[in-house]
Amino acid sequence: MVHETPLTHSRTFSEMIGSSVFLKLENLQRTGAFKIRGAFNKVAQMAKHGDVGEVVTASAGNHAQGVAQAARMFGAACTVFMPEGAPDAKVQATTGYGATVVKTGRNYDEAFAAAITYANQRKAPFLHAFDDPYVIAGQGTIALEMLEQNPDLDTLVVPVGGGGLISGIAVAAKHKNPKIRIIGVQPERSNSGFLSWASGYKQVIANPSSRADGLNVKMMGQLPFEIIRKAVDTFVTVSEEEIERTMCLLLERSKMLVEGAGATALAALLAERVPRIGKNIGVIVSGGNVDLTVMSEVTHGFVPQALVNP
Repeated sequence: MVHETPLTHSRTFSEMIGSSVFLKLENLQRTGAFKIRGAFNKVAQMAKHGDVGEVVTASAGNHAQGVAQAARMFGAACTVFMPEGAPDAKVQATTGYGATVVKTGRNYDEAFAAAITYANQRKAPFLHAFDDPYVIAGQGTIALEMLEQNPDLDTLVVPVGGGGLISGIAVAAKHKNPKIRIIGVQPERSNSGFLSWASGYKQVIANPSSRADGLNVKMMGQLPFEIIRKAVDTFVTVSEEEIERTMCLLLERSKMLVEGAGATALAALLAERVPRIGKNIGVIVSGGNVDLTVMSEVTHGFVPQALVNP
């Protein structure tokens, strides 16, 4: 059901930052993103306790696809609430996995509120995208794979939205190696997790609006917040320009189509936002579900790196 994705060494990006960079290619995961891991684990746990008739969720796109695919595997109906501005590629893929998609709200949080209302009316279980222990545990399998693929990794750099991914990775990685550093990265325009980690209190932002649409949440989950306070060593932010440039570099140098959220962690390294860079750095490339029209906008005016550094 879930693929073990490659962990590949990048000579290009290693030379750019002066340390060995290893990319965990969750953009090659089933459904095109890491979210299938947590979704499948959650639905599988539900199925252990009886038939799953219908599941409901809210998502900016990647969790939607993961839940839709997991629900189909267990013979359950699936209704997904997505923001009105969700990328067409993610909407079409979600319906392709058999889910009913309802587009509503300006962002994830408004879609989430509508999904909760619907789930309560239907008396159907709601599958949270990040504030759930089984979802978090499923995402943590990424770290276990990475440390099996390369036990010498001393730093993991992780994109952060609601916090489910970095929570799972932090718990799993530090169980295997308590000395490993966990670095969280958020866009400057969608930085509720960064503000929460820095202040010690959950912070809400009014209008998350990053190109990294998968990271656009107003507030991180309660369980992820509790975990990151204890297990995340450093938290940084990156600009929209840095995210977009990294998307272009991944396409140019690695021949990989990567969405904004998937490029965010690497963007922090290339922009020298991460202090005390380790020797062997694992970077989560979390997804590749990006509309080609969006990619066209991003690449417009991009100057190839070879021309910048001849």
